[in-house]
Amino acid sequence: MDYTVILSPKAVGDLETIVRYLSLSNPDAARKVGQRLLGKTKELSQFPFKGQKVPEFDSPNIRQLILKPYRVVYRVEEDKKRISVARFWHSSQENLEL
Repeated sequence: MDYTVILSPKAVGDLETIVRYLSLSNPDAARKVGQRLLGKTKELSQFPFKGQKVPEFDSPNIRQLILKPYRVVYRVEEDKKRISVARFWHSSQENLEL
C-alpha cells in the first residue's frame, strides 16, 4: 500500500513537548516514548486504516491509534496515498483540537 506519512506542525510540537516533559525526570524513557510514538506512525504507511475512528469526529478518514496514555490522531487521504498525523494527544488533556 505504501502511504506517505507526514507529521503536522502541531504533531511535531506535541511530540517535542511530550519528550521534553518526560526527559526532565527520565531521559531514557523520554527517548523510548518518542521512538515508540514515531514507530507507530511509520506503521501506518503499510496499514493506514489500522486505527479506530475518532469518536469526536464523524469521518471514517479521521482515525486514532491508542498507545496509553497517548492518542495518535491522523487523517487518511486515500486519493493522495498520504497519512497526515494531526496530533499526539495525552489522555489527561481535554477536548481534542485538530
